[in-house]
Amino acid sequence: MSLSLSAAIIIIGDEILSGRTRDINIQTIAQFLEPLGISVAECRIIPDIREKIVATVNAMRREYAYVFTTGGIGPTHDDITADSVAAAFGVDIGIRDDARAILETRYAENGIELTSARLRMARIPDGASLIANPVSGAPGFQLENVFVLAGVPSIVRGMLLDVEHRLKTGVVTTVSNVKCPGLREGDIAESLSKIAEAFPSVSVGSYPWYTDPNDSGVNIVIRGKDAELVRKAAHETFQMIEASGIQPDSDQL
Repeated sequence: MSLSLSAAIIIIGDEILSGRTRDINIQTIAQFLEPLGISVAECRIIPDIREKIVATVNAMRREYAYVFTTGGIGPTHDDITADSVAAAFGVDIGIRDDARAILETRYAENGIELTSARLRMARIPDGASLIANPVSGAPGFQLENVFVLAGVPSIVRGMLLDVEHRLKTGVVTTVSNVKCPGLREGDIAESLSKIAEAFPSVSVGSYPWYTDPNDSGVNIVIRGKDAELVRKAAHETFQMIEASGIQPDSDQL
């Protein structure tokens, strides 16, 4: 039987919180999980502080089927994610032979010295399985339901290739978009609330857009695990918009 599965994402890094670096890993991971029937239920952005990482990992791994972390597994002193995840699980961490061999091969191929700093990326918590990194070589790792990935978006995308086969799949979310050019949110707020109340297991979201006075409107997005309920909610929404005097467009109807 297909299950409804949820995941959490933990973005680790002072550079994200300071605004110096823009995060796109949440979008990347969420888009990767959605076709697998795994919904991202929560995301947190936290600093490079050991106690904060430990507490967040422990809280989320107990609440969600899967947890993904990004950032903090590089060669510098402030890359403390691996140590923090090991502490969260109460296990030791050290340089592992298989991870070291991967780094030795990659750096030898590129004529780069494997320094003690770079060797930090071979430190893996006891009991973890490696996640292949086809971009730069330095592996991530999985410990139970926690997947520890790099912070660089291109590396995250590469690592996810070695994650999919490890995940159970759930019920895929059905999404219906009702695009309403020229509509103002306030005109349909009450009616849309009634539709949301009539379909409590379906998410009904209203997202206005405004390019210029001649190009504005509202996109109503209806999401849910029950395809038939999503279709019915979208149909009622479509009819409600038509009754308001605006001709909507839908990708499902």
